[in-house]
Amino acid sequence: MSPAPARRTVLAAGGGLALGAAVAGGAVALTRDGDATTPVADSGAAVPFHGAHQAGIATPVQDRLHFAAFDVTTDDREKLVRLLKEWTRAAERMTAGREVGEGAHGGLPEAPPDDTGEALGLKPSRLTLTVGFGPSLFDGRFGLKDRRPGDLVELPRFPGDNLDPARSGGDLCVQACADDPQVAVHAIRNLARIGFGTVAVRWSQLGFGKTSSTTPDAQTPRNLFGFKDGTRNIAGTDDAALDRHVWVGAKDATGGAAWMAGGSYLVARRIRMNVETWDRTPLAEQEDIFGRDKKEGAPVGKAKEHDEPFLKAMKPDSHVRLAHPDTNGGATLLRRGYSFTDGTDGLGRLDAGLFFLAYQKDVRAGFVRVQTALAASDALNEYIQHVGSAVFAVPPGVRDADDWWGRGLFS
Repeated sequence: MSPAPARRTVLAAGGGLALGAAVAGGAVALTRDGDATTPVADSGAAVPFHGAHQAGIATPVQDRLHFAAFDVTTDDREKLVRLLKEWTRAAERMTAGREVGEGAHGGLPEAPPDDTGEALGLKPSRLTLTVGFGPSLFDGRFGLKDRRPGDLVELPRFPGDNLDPARSGGDLCVQACADDPQVAVHAIRNLARIGFGTVAVRWSQLGFGKTSSTTPDAQTPRNLFGFKDGTRNIAGTDDAALDRHVWVGAKDATGGAAWMAGGSYLVARRIRMNVETWDRTPLAEQEDIFGRDKKEGAPVGKAKEHDEPFLKAMKPDSHVRLAHPDTNGGATLLRRGYSFTDGTDGLGRLDAGLFFLAYQKDVRAGFVRVQTALAASDALNEYIQHVGSAVFAVPPGVRDADDWWGRGLFS
């Protein structure tokens, strides 16, 4: 294997000093270069790939997303295992800012290069790659029926759902997050190329403008309706909350599902937002629908965004009131969704909305409970519609260079 070209700046020994260790699933606040400190989001630094949990969950949320769901096109278990090993090795290199395999150039002229090359010269941009396994992977093709976790449930159909099967489901998923969209797209493109003949892309989604943050001390991002989103999101540094709500514990992963210890469950929903209708809605009504003011993000009757909300002061069908943990038996999700715009719908309206991503240790006690309440009476339902849906079991992290995605499942 040829040496990795020095084409990207990687945060490593001699290349910079981390001022808050960035382990997979953890957080880095600053990097230091000489006497200057730089926010890690601006540094182009690499997020370590190995760790107890996969990066891209509790990791500080990056600016861009390329999410892809795959169908496995073979019934050969060994081919699938080989692919997961190859994907892991490629992900190790790409997240470190290196080219896949022998690289994009300099190889045999008669053969296609190992890397597609569009990320040459770009920084790692905090690229994270997170893999998950859908319920359909456990259908019997690969001898995994008795290893399907009981918590990997098919989502019920909620009132108002208008799900497109072509934008739903999948045997596998890969979530690529980065601060540079080309770095994220390059990662998915190369994994799809490596998987040719074993997997095929079922659907994919590009995202921009993170709509939730795992770093609550930073400015809260806004969704396409102009409201701050994720004010009460779980912090990536709050280990107690992550253990309580996000990571699957050893006592939770029993029997054939023991391989999920240290993992999590992901719900992905493509939510179309009727922005043209919303844009004609009076400000006071918009604020009543959310239960927060538009400028500060303060809950009704409060002055600041992070003031504890008084739910009874909000309208009974306000979004914040219905989604709040106190309304849902303490149900709490780690959200890291993104906005999207995918052209128009052919009727002069933007095909725009929220690509909702939420991690939790129990889908039924988490997303299903919250969405049941929202689907029943949320005033926001007049302006949104869920058009795509998927759920995945996200295994624990890759521990070292000998480990690989899904090793516990297939061992």
